[in-house]
Amino acid sequence: MDINREAEGRQPERRSGSCLRLPLPSSPGRELPRGGVQSLLLGAAGAIGKRSFRLPEFAGASRPSAAGVFSSPAPRSSCCRGCHTPRAERGKEVASGFALARLSGGKRKKKKRKEKRWKKTKKPKAKCVLAPAPCKAAEKQPAPRTCSGGGCGLQVAAGGSPAVLRLPPPFEPDPEPVPEPVPVPAAPRDARRSSERQRSRSVPRPSAPAAPRRASPPLPLPPSVAGPCPGAAPHLSPWHPGSDTRRAAVVGRGAALRLESSATFHSLVIRDGGKLVFADRPRGPPITLRARYILIQDGGELHIGSERCPYGSRATISLYGRAADGAAVAGFGQKFLGVGGGGVLELHGRRPRSWSLLDKTLHPGGLRHGRYSSEKRWGSRGLNLRILDAGTGRVLAAGRFDTHLRAGECRRLLAFLALQPPGRVVAAAVGDSAARSLTLETRLLLRDRLRSEHIARLGYRQPWALVGILGGDALSTAEDKREYHGNGTTGFAVAQREFLTYDGTRFTVTAFSGWIKGVPHNGFRVEVSKGIILHLVDDVRSWLPGDRIVIASTDYSMHQAEEFNLLPCPECKNNQVKIDGSPLYLHIGEVIDGIDMRAEVGLLTRNILIQGEMEDSCYGQNQCQFFSFDTFGGHIKILRNFSSVHMSGVELKNMGQQILGSYPVHFHMAEDVDERGGYDRPTYLDNLAIHHCFSRCVAIHGTHGLLVKDTIGYDTLGHCFFLEDGTEQRNTFYHNLGLLTRSGTILPSDRNEAMCLAIRSHVYGNYVPVPSTDCMAVSTFWIANPNNNLIENAAAGAQDVGIWYIFHRVPTGQSEGRYPEGQAEHTPLGVFYNNRVHSNFKAGLFIGKGVKTTRASAEDPREYLTIDNARFRPHQDADPEKPRVPAVIDGLIAFKNNDHGAWARGGDIIFRNSGFSDNGIGLTLASDGTFPTDDGSSLEVTRSIFVGESSNFGSQGGQNSYWGKGANGEYRTLPRNKTFPIRGFQIYDGPVRMAKCTFKKFAPTVDRHSSAIGFFMKNAWQISPQNNVSQILMEKSVGLKVFFGRSGQWFGNNDNDGDKMSIFHDLDGSVTGYPDTFIGRADNYLLRHPGCLTVPRWNGMMCTGRFAQLYIQARRPENLTLSIARATYSSHPLQLQGVNRGAPYQQYQPVVMLEQAYIIQWDGRAPEDIILYPINFNRGDWLHVALCYPRNTVFHVVTDVYQRQTGMVHSIKHYLAAPSRASALNGTGERLFYFDRASGYLFVHLQAHEARKGHSYCSQQGCERIKITAHMYPGGSWSCAPNPFPQRPAAPQRPVCQRPARPCRACGAPQLAITSTPSVKYMRIQIQSLSKADIQSHLTSAFIKINGAVFLINSPGIFFVVLDACSGAVITCSCVL
Repeated sequence: MDINREAEGRQPERRSGSCLRLPLPSSPGRELPRGGVQSLLLGAAGAIGKRSFRLPEFAGASRPSAAGVFSSPAPRSSCCRGCHTPRAERGKEVASGFALARLSGGKRKKKKRKEKRWKKTKKPKAKCVLAPAPCKAAEKQPAPRTCSGGGCGLQVAAGGSPAVLRLPPPFEPDPEPVPEPVPVPAAPRDARRSSERQRSRSVPRPSAPAAPRRASPPLPLPPSVAGPCPGAAPHLSPWHPGSDTRRAAVVGRGAALRLESSATFHSLVIRDGGKLVFADRPRGPPITLRARYILIQDGGELHIGSERCPYGSRATISLYGRAADGAAVAGFGQKFLGVGGGGVLELHGRRPRSWSLLDKTLHPGGLRHGRYSSEKRWGSRGLNLRILDAGTGRVLAAGRFDTHLRAGECRRLLAFLALQPPGRVVAAAVGDSAARSLTLETRLLLRDRLRSEHIARLGYRQPWALVGILGGDALSTAEDKREYHGNGTTGFAVAQREFLTYDGTRFTVTAFSGWIKGVPHNGFRVEVSKGIILHLVDDVRSWLPGDRIVIASTDYSMHQAEEFNLLPCPECKNNQVKIDGSPLYLHIGEVIDGIDMRAEVGLLTRNILIQGEMEDSCYGQNQCQFFSFDTFGGHIKILRNFSSVHMSGVELKNMGQQILGSYPVHFHMAEDVDERGGYDRPTYLDNLAIHHCFSRCVAIHGTHGLLVKDTIGYDTLGHCFFLEDGTEQRNTFYHNLGLLTRSGTILPSDRNEAMCLAIRSHVYGNYVPVPSTDCMAVSTFWIANPNNNLIENAAAGAQDVGIWYIFHRVPTGQSEGRYPEGQAEHTPLGVFYNNRVHSNFKAGLFIGKGVKTTRASAEDPREYLTIDNARFRPHQDADPEKPRVPAVIDGLIAFKNNDHGAWARGGDIIFRNSGFSDNGIGLTLASDGTFPTDDGSSLEVTRSIFVGESSNFGSQGGQNSYWGKGANGEYRTLPRNKTFPIRGFQIYDGPVRMAKCTFKKFAPTVDRHSSAIGFFMKNAWQISPQNNVSQILMEKSVGLKVFFGRSGQWFGNNDNDGDKMSIFHDLDGSVTGYPDTFIGRADNYLLRHPGCLTVPRWNGMMCTGRFAQLYIQARRPENLTLSIARATYSSHPLQLQGVNRGAPYQQYQPVVMLEQAYIIQWDGRAPEDIILYPINFNRGDWLHVALCYPRNTVFHVVTDVYQRQTGMVHSIKHYLAAPSRASALNGTGERLFYFDRASGYLFVHLQAHEARKGHSYCSQQGCERIKITAHMYPGGSWSCAPNPFPQRPAAPQRPVCQRPARPCRACGAPQLAITSTPSVKYMRIQIQSLSKADIQSHLTSAFIKINGAVFLINSPGIFFVVLDACSGAVITCSCVL
């Protein structure tokens, strides 16, 4: 592979006898600070790799600049000799002392540039230390480290393709000091999910200190917490009420109590100014309050800690009772903690860091190549050996040598060992017997090479096991033996030794051998020892031993999320924790191929716990046909006019009920809960852990202005973060994590297929729901009104959708009548910034659809709130008469979603700074509607990265359905199906625009098509010729840029109207290589002309010309097939079915070439009413149209201008019959038509007379049109000749190949990576060094490439390049022989 032929088309500059140097690309970056240099050292010693380095944003910079990285010129180094252009083999992986990575190759463009010589400059010698080499000041800080003037090193991420090396982050405030935790004994909780469903008990739980907080909007501090902690107030009376399940306790007027011990009641009501405060005694026993319900109202107050004085002990509120026990409380139900009018609920536990991201990939079993286990009984006689790499734990070779019966096996054994280099780990175990034919020579060699003390005297059937290092000393060997006595049981000889991988993971190799009841056993195990250490992005010192965490899936199945308990870890750094189990699945901790796929890691433990006490299994009327476990949990309900509600540092478990209105946390019709509602302390939920719950996470119903922050929703039923009626606005979801969102039964949109078909109590008559369209929409974030804010959230696995913006045409439920029809669809979008969506089945992000807002009836038998159609069309002040307000989706990361990364229907909608990887379809943008209902919206994606099949190969299991070969032959998980056609950007209708986007790794295989740009399959809808792309970068790993589909699986006959009309405009030639080129399907002769260029692999063609749409409405009848042909190619007509089968009119929307003649025919007698609209025509654009009618037809033809918003028409003019075809088509401005009775064709000249702006289909005056009313007498023939126009050669058009596009240096996304820390910049590092195989193949060069700069070396030794880690500037390079 020629390293010089990069996508940018740059040629390396070289100088004889020195390092070759490519200039770094210039960047309009900010002024770099001066001062000390923080250095980054890269070494090449035997690796091929590609890495991205993260550069810091400097103080005062709020957002990244357009430049990909900071850069500055570096002097030429004279450290290397004999340099020349290296070669690299595609996809090759070799070992390195500094990095392990993969370099995806591909053919390189052959571009040359003039050589540029650099002046020699002397540089002071740099001290070279292998990365990571932190400065002393940084060693004590959690990784990643802050860049400062004194200079510090670099943390190296785990390997991948490409892996990411992270430089210090932006300057941030120092972490807050973490208080020393109070030592409290803790029993680890059962890791099994089933245990979480069991009846909850009050058990000791560890407390957690407050964590250093990330930069975020500060929470308001109330005046009431300025003083001492609430439990220390002197006016509180101690309270020890004891346990009495029959007692209905009331804390009323004048009562101010401090609960100092656990208590149990039937119920507890706090009212009339009564106050209950939990005592905070960290060294005392935990306090548990049990009740069937707790109600706070009319001035009552419940306090556990405060904002400034978080609760330090352990407190539990446990709600008990079965569904059929007792009567429900009006407005609240059963088994609840309720806050009514005038109530105060202040719960403030310690606030540990809620969740973070993995900073190093966690492999199955904890080892890069997974754990290894092998056990044999009979059939393994002799010596069994395993050879391992000590640096990775990978089993490299295995062999069995029957040295008991076969004399020749000793020679094979010796030859096997001779092939193994010194330093390999060898594990050996006897199976059955290995002694009879084991020669003395072999015994002595094994003694010397393995440092064995027992092999020389190994006897008949004697168990023996050894783990050692080939060529090591005696201390490197572990060995064990047992004596064989003939009774059939010897016990096991077990040899075990611990090793350390290159990346610091401790693992144990075990070999064992023995006899049990006359049966021989032997085997090997390779597994992580003493717990697995996780590397996280943030400081997690607030996570304590005994706490429980969940690690999100980074694959297609949300069921690969895994839970673990934390172990003591004195050796851990501030950003590390140790887990007690072994992961089953791969969890990514890297930025891969430019997309941030790091797994979320959430803390599920808090020192305040609110839980429901559960039965062992489902019972009664609790939907037991769908759930085997009890779903009647507790719930928290907050009604309007409460005095104060704030919750932070609280864990909620076994909460929620499969009953409408009973959710873990439910704000019910509370209206404004911030300053607008008169609350000086705006209401918030902060740092909650809601897990293993039975109905949603946080329900916001008729409530506005709530802040939900740092909250986890894990393993819950139904929509998790839920807006209910469509009226909820101004709520902010900030840095929340939702994962493993399962289906529930409450609403149609909550249900899965089985539930949808079974629950029919609210449909009309015998209607049978259609699951795929009526139900199956459960989402982690269900946003029923666009005027809400989503910032830095993660939707990490839902049964259907991660984030769904759904629209209520009118408010539903108890909010009916609160806004006029259609207002939600026209409401501008709130803030959407830096959110992550992955591991969802249907889509990561979905914008579109609505809910049915009418009850089931004979006219529409579907259930109320079933999924329905809606369009998002945001306008200023939600007024469709005012200008559109673009909805901006900024910083979306979508990966490993089975169907779509994102789907958005509406207009205007803009995606920017987003990343899409490993989705079935990366992004689909669908228009607001179709002409004539849409007034010309647009959709856009810009500055984004699309990846087809990344180096995140995934892992089998966890309900991943498809496992097959990838484009490079590797086995990987796959979306939807092994044959599903993967697309990066999918065009549906339009108009859509795509600019400054990068595509990677879209390569078709034998099983499936995979294209960077594709089209909606089986598409009956319109497609706009205004769809356009520009400044697109297709990297060399893209094997199929565009694909129009072919008949067969998935595409059907590929013969729908939209399939035939697929088209987009390559404005600058960055996709096709030819500017101002339209790309259409190869068999579309409405577009084709002699200058077109066919591209068979695309099933497409590239054409120049001017194109628009002809919109045709037809009535009486409405079920005809239209045949349209361009006169030049009259023998190649296109058959269009139309899109409105069963509607009062039919519509057809062919894309046409302007200033051409077209012929329209029908598969029956022509419609009586036809309307022709010239859409997307600019002033003066025209067509000649000939329509076939029976010869005896009489016409009435008028033209007018239709104003769609008002439904009014104006400028009505009548057409007159012309004496000839030529006079009707001469374009003089006269309104004339001509009917040729001999041929049966009606001729009209269709022209736009008004100017059109922007993406509107028509002018601001309205849509010009011609209305043709035909009176046809019975018996007339409706068959016409194929072409009524004179036969003429095709009008000359500019050939595609006349003006090839120039290389585009500004093409592609400006960012090297789309990450969850967008303020951090990256640079790309590629390293190649030579292995033995390379040298034997006569390869002589190694190189290090930094962005566009290439440093070459072919001398023996180690090659170093030193960078300024703050700016990315190259300081020097050097060679060490």
